[in-house]
Amino acid sequence: MFDTAIAGSLPKPAWLAETEKLWPQWKSQGAELQQAKADATLLWIKVQEDAGLDVIGDGEQARQHFVHGFVEQVEGIDFEHKVTMGIRNNRYDAQVPQVVAPLRLKGRVHAFEAQLARAHTRKKLKFTLPGPMTIVDTVADRFYGDKVKMAMAFAELLNQEALALQADGVDIIQFDEPAFNVYMQDAADWGVAALEVAARGLTCTTAVHICYGYGIKANVDWKQTLGEEWRQYEQVFPALARSSIQQVSLECFHSHVPPELMQLLEGKDVMVGVIDVASDVIETPEQVADTIGLALQYVPKKHLIACTNCGLAPMSREVAMAKLDALAKGAALARQRYGS
Repeated sequence: MFDTAIAGSLPKPAWLAETEKLWPQWKSQGAELQQAKADATLLWIKVQEDAGLDVIGDGEQARQHFVHGFVEQVEGIDFEHKVTMGIRNNRYDAQVPQVVAPLRLKGRVHAFEAQLARAHTRKKLKFTLPGPMTIVDTVADRFYGDKVKMAMAFAELLNQEALALQADGVDIIQFDEPAFNVYMQDAADWGVAALEVAARGLTCTTAVHICYGYGIKANVDWKQTLGEEWRQYEQVFPALARSSIQQVSLECFHSHVPPELMQLLEGKDVMVGVIDVASDVIETPEQVADTIGLALQYVPKKHLIACTNCGLAPMSREVAMAKLDALAKGAALARQRYGS
């Protein structure tokens, strides 16, 4: 009851990359960089296990960015001539690569870190991939001329890698779709359908993460414009409830999301965000347990997973470690309070 997991990313150690940045530069290259990525992955597996988390991730230590870590291994994308583009409905500008030809995988994308993580934990292993809609929103299209067509092309490639990750022994494959909270009608019209293509044929557990973004200034400022109630989930949750995706990760603690919207995910496992990624203040176990108690008004015990609101990548290593500890301790307290 009340398994614990992270949304996906964790901070890069200072010897691997720049710290507290969403797009950090690597500190080395070649074989030295590959070894540093492996060391960082093993470090965070150990930290998650020591904290007592039930589901372990690789912390996305081998990826500079959650989207570009995938698309770097896709043919038909020009990384040499990046352009500045407004992403997430122009919330902020980013340097993005351009799609210039038909898309196809160069080969395996995440075999190195997935196999490494699988070999070093006996706990459930979750691996994250960017969702098709969010990829489309993070690259410049100079070839397809149709974002739905391009999203479906990316979904096919994601499906290839997801099936391979399943063969690597991954227990849960999660697709990250923050774009679902920005283009709500598109998400309902075709975003969930693209997600279904990405998850086609998987027999492991499938999940989707939909948040209001990392705790960076652009996202914090955007949230200030959303009013007293954040109802974005209301438009896409019904479509997800009808889908084959088994778990949905959402933002809860310190958000203005009406908690009753969780009722729209009836039958799904709900990864309830009980850790705020936009604040360095460490949650107490009591706060985490209280958030779980609030969610239990709308989500059955057997379907509730305690999670972080989003990734922790831009945070300091020390704060992230303390928040993982609070997550595990709070879930343990919730089991005492609400267990039968």
